[in-house]
Formats: sequence, structure tokens, C-alpha cells
Amino acid sequence: MTTVISVENLSKSYRLGQIGTGTFAQDLAVWWARMRGKPSPLLKIGQVDDGNHDGEELWALRDVSFTVQQGEVLGIIGRNGAGKSTLLKILSRVTAPTSGVIKVKGRVASLLEVGTGFHPELTGRENVYLNGAILGMSREEVTRKFDEIVDFAGVEKFIDTPVKRYSSGMYVRLAFAVAAHLEPEIMVVDEVLAVGDAEFQKKCLGKMGEVAQGGRTVLFVSHNMATINNLCKSACWFDQGKIRQTGPALQVVQNYLSGKSISSSQNLSSHTGRLSDKNPLLSHVSMFKDGNETDNFFVNDIFALSVECRANVKEFPRLALGFVVSDRMGNRIFATNTLQYGTPQANRTGHVRFNAKIDRLFLSPGFYSVSLYLLDGNRDVDIVEDAIRFEVLWNPTLALRFPPLANWGPAFTEVQWNAENIYDEERL
Repeated sequence: MTTVISVENLSKSYRLGQIGTGTFAQDLAVWWARMRGKPSPLLKIGQVDDGNHDGEELWALRDVSFTVQQGEVLGIIGRNGAGKSTLLKILSRVTAPTSGVIKVKGRVASLLEVGTGFHPELTGRENVYLNGAILGMSREEVTRKFDEIVDFAGVEKFIDTPVKRYSSGMYVRLAFAVAAHLEPEIMVVDEVLAVGDAEFQKKCLGKMGEVAQGGRTVLFVSHNMATINNLCKSACWFDQGKIRQTGPALQVVQNYLSGKSISSSQNLSSHTGRLSDKNPLLSHVSMFKDGNETDNFFVNDIFALSVECRANVKEFPRLALGFVVSDRMGNRIFATNTLQYGTPQANRTGHVRFNAKIDRLFLSPGFYSVSLYLLDGNRDVDIVEDAIRFEVLWNPTLALRFPPLANWGPAFTEVQWNAENIYDEERL
């Protein structure tokens, strides 16, 4: 197969503390404040100037090397700040690398953020032709695809309206439609589809599947591991600016999710979510899957929670622990506590560990938080809101054609379906 992208020893560094606000007047004001030892005049209320970091370097990418073959759909995964978006910006020629070599064969269409390449004062129609010209398309090519682009984006009524009046959803729909329909050899897509609604996201994923089957090369960054597994045959895992692993998508995703996470446990002694500082008894919380700490779980996974607290049997003779699971909007999904299950009272001599296990996590894909409360009988003695967070991802081993959409609700359960033919003359 033909290699269309070749990256050799690619590195990108940023020098912290440099002035670069976007306007000369603001840069001058910041510089003059620094010369007098004053904080930046551009700081927002409550924001702290953490000092001058001139000379300190941040390496967003460090000695990255890989190749992409023609027709390959490569998923790029990793935590925030791992260097994924920096890589795509370099490949799209938005920014230049500090060192290294990149060879790209073919036209590249980039969708890095909402409205990339759009001019706010131009109409949707004019921006379609502008983007086509940027991608190297002739006016005739854009005209031939124009109706299909507008129909896919669903903005027929507003196509002659300046895009500065578009909502963010309309922006991304039109931007994606242009990138997907103007047939570039290489398509680069960052995590921007989350802006659209559920129906449009499904539509975009279907179109990207068609693009991939059509033999074009796609680089796709996403935090949705189900999408990576469904669209990509191979994946590249970035960690702190370096490639941690490349290989088959399912294998890389499983290794990425099974790795220990820095947020899989929390010290609660000085947690900001504590509702009262009179009795800081809850001290530590951790989440586990198969004996390993993690903050990522698949649907139907075993979910284990371990909570430590400082307690004295004489002071709290009826000590009990409860926790509440809420979605990212703060809506409570379910709650439980040891009193419900008549958990035997342990011999508490100053430190207690409560362990809870859910055999099958029935939550739909998404982000969730756990709030903890410590009881002495019916009396609350310590509460920590939003003590720890975790993410539930779609389990690709489940026998469903596609995962549940976000608007289906937070709970998921497998259902056994059956259909049978019936014949009743009286009903005809």
C-alpha cells in the first residue's frame, strides 16, 4: 500500500510566559506591568498571576514517528494535553514543528474546531466555495457537490446568511459537510462532532464510515472509545507528547483503558466538595476494575469502590457509609448505603475501609460523579460532594448494532427481544 503520511522524529515545544495576547496594545500593557513588577492588567477577577515563566519550555510532542497508509482510518487517543490536537495542527499546517520531518501525499481537509476556515462575514454559500478553493477544488467541483453539502448540513434556509449569525451547531454541521463532501485525499477530524445533536452525530459517523470505505485516509481524534472501535482499524495512543502504543484499535483502546489513571483515587482530607469541615472523617476513595485502579469502565463492567475513613467506635457506634452516583449535569441516578444491606459492624479502632461492588454497571456511556456521605445511624457526620468522577464507555462485546444515544437516558440494560408472525382474520 502507498504511504500518504510519514512523520519522523516530530517535536513541538512552546516557551511559557511569552507575551502574545493577539494585539499590540495588550502586549505592550502586559510588558509594562512586568517591567514594574505588577500583575498582568488582563487577569480576570479572582485569577492569580503565577509569576514569570520565561525560558521554561513545554514539549507538546517529543520525537514522534509513525506512518499512515492510503485508505487507513487511524484513531488517535489519549488524555487531554497528550499532544493529539498539536499533531493535527502540524499536519494541517496551522503551526510549524520545532523539529522533525513530515511528508504528506495528497490534499488535506481539516476539521479541528468549530468553523475552521470560515470567514464570519461571508455567507454559508460563500464559505463553501472558499473552503473548496482552500482545499484545491475548482469552482465546478464545488458546484457539483454544493446541493449535497447543503442538504447534509440541513442549513438550506440559512445558506445565504452570514455565518457569524449561525449557532455553534449550524457552524459544525456545515464545516463537516464541506470537509466530508469535497473529496480530499486525507481527512483530519478532531473532537468537534460533540457540538452537534445526537441525530447529526450519528449522521456524521455514518458519513465518515462511507469516506473510509471509499479509500480515503482519515485521522480521527476522539475521547469516545466506542466510536474509535467502530470506525478505526488501527489506533495510536499518545501520552505526554509521546506515542505510547500503536496497533489494532481494539487492543490499543483496551490497553489505554486498563492503565492506571491519576484520577482513579482521591485524597479527601482537604477536598473542596466537603460540606462541613467540622468532622473531616472521610479520608480516601478509590475505584477498581478487576483489582486495578481506574476511572474508565465499560457498560456492564464490575464497578468496585473503596472508601477509607477515620472513626472511633465509641464516638460513632452506628457508623454507616453511603454514596450517590450522579450524571454530569448533577442529576442523581441512584444511591445506596450500608444500612440498606445490614452490613455487619466491623471492629473499628480508628480507621475503617468500606468496600462496595456492583456486579454489572447499568449506566449508559457518559461521565458520572460519586458523592460520599458518612452516617451515624440517621445522622450525617461527614459529606463530600463530587468526591470522584469516572467515565462509562460502550462495551464493544455487547450484541447491539449500535450503542445507546445520549438522549436515551443514563440507565442501560440488555433486553431480550422476540418477534412472531400472527394471523387473525378478524383483525384484517
